[in-house]
Amino acid sequence: MSYVALYRKFRPSSFDEVRGQDHIVRTLRNQVKTDRTQHAYLFCGTRGTGKTSIAKILAKAVNCENPVNGSPCGHCASCEEIANGTSMNVIEIDAASNNGVDHIREIIEEVQYRPTRGRYKVYIIDEVHMLSGGAFNALLKTLEEPPSYVIFILATTDVGKIPVTILSRCQRYDFRRIDADTIRGRLRELTDKEGVKAEDRALHFVARAADGSMRDALSLLDRCIAFYMDEELTYEKVLKALGEADATIFRELTNALFSGNAADALKLFGSQLADGVEIGQFISDLIWYLRNLLVVSSTSAAEAQEIIDASEEQLLDLRDTASDSSAGALMRAIRILSELQSRMRYATNKRVLTELALLQLACPEGEQTEEALEARIMKLERRLSDLENGGFVPTAAPAAAAAGIPFEEPQEEREMLPPAAPEDLRAICEDWKHLIGGMDDGFVKNRLKHDAVPQFNAKTLENKLFIELNGTEVADSLFINNSECAEELQTYLERKTGRHIEIELHLASGRSADLKTVDIEGMLRQKINMEIDAVDEDEP
Repeated sequence: MSYVALYRKFRPSSFDEVRGQDHIVRTLRNQVKTDRTQHAYLFCGTRGTGKTSIAKILAKAVNCENPVNGSPCGHCASCEEIANGTSMNVIEIDAASNNGVDHIREIIEEVQYRPTRGRYKVYIIDEVHMLSGGAFNALLKTLEEPPSYVIFILATTDVGKIPVTILSRCQRYDFRRIDADTIRGRLRELTDKEGVKAEDRALHFVARAADGSMRDALSLLDRCIAFYMDEELTYEKVLKALGEADATIFRELTNALFSGNAADALKLFGSQLADGVEIGQFISDLIWYLRNLLVVSSTSAAEAQEIIDASEEQLLDLRDTASDSSAGALMRAIRILSELQSRMRYATNKRVLTELALLQLACPEGEQTEEALEARIMKLERRLSDLENGGFVPTAAPAAAAAGIPFEEPQEEREMLPPAAPEDLRAICEDWKHLIGGMDDGFVKNRLKHDAVPQFNAKTLENKLFIELNGTEVADSLFINNSECAEELQTYLERKTGRHIEIELHLASGRSADLKTVDIEGMLRQKINMEIDAVDEDEP
């Protein structure tokens, strides 16, 4: 006999074997015991939560010759026929491939005939939301007033597509996602029956990867068993078999991204691809990890334990990682990665797109959003913390630091340049966009190109270029307080003009009335209109 997949082999055959849907099982049991079954049911829920399985169990129960506590006995002729798929009383229809009006008309004609054995004819219509509008209309009357011996069970994963007229004629049951602990317990039962050795940690990872679907969990477990045939399933083996990344990788990647270490982030991502991790799954898992960090940083320890499905050790690790990141930076990272997921659907080179997103996260200098600004502040704080803790080594002296030789930064002697004249300042103001465009790409260039206006003191004619910043007040204040920004601009302009220029940055709110963009023609007009005492030489 050919091999039978685990999810088919261990499909529940009675209400006692169903896991994670106790609220539905109890109701249906009581209806069978008290003979209060409905004429039409609607089972809603995500994939793999037991909709079709419970529909078949209910079909068995209502036709069972010897029901036990509202559950089918599994041994009578009716139960065996239904289990073998040979019963004429249970008709399964896939609405995805039988969604026309003609198919529904066939059902309407068939319901006129009584069951040959048992009490009820049960019609199970799977993925009922796939029916056409005409098919739904054809089903309405029969669904509302079927013969007393007919039960309709409609199953769907997208209840929003079902017309209200159909919903109002059915008794609705919403199937919940099955929690990871329940799935893990079921997996343990099945591995014991199959004689497969497996670590609890490995089974728990499979349960979490199934995302609330028991069928998916069994399929993943089947895959892992086939990959490591006759071997014990360990956590590391499951990771390799499923092409998943360990949480340790996500912690290291998050630290690299938020500290601005783009090289380490790209190396970690490349190593995961080399190990066979699928890019889409990797991004999805990274988003989930960042989500957990955001929950931990925004809630108390007790609240986080209720929201996040993780052990105490994992929660402590998450809280330690979240302490080095802000909520704004985490939300920015989740937003960028979510946008990446939508773009990847149509991309031919997913790796390059992912690497660009990682570089964007590690280097927020190119963005002007508030989230990017917060990420830059956090990056500076990390560097300051490293400097205070003695962990910061100047990038110009790696060899000296490695050899244990004290490194002294060389002091460059600046060339003594002549001071800039008003005409020089005027030329800078007129050619500002072009001059700034020649700077190396970076934080200073972006801010000066978009949010800066060069000005000149028309009253004192002093050798000083005033830069007025018109961005957000918080960002402008940080830019002004960073002395390196003004020094970088001064060095660049002196190199371009060959003149010594003093730079002063100020906010738009602190602008002086005497500051304006240099206008030489206006200065000349002022000189022409000066009062001059005239002397007539003919007069004594």
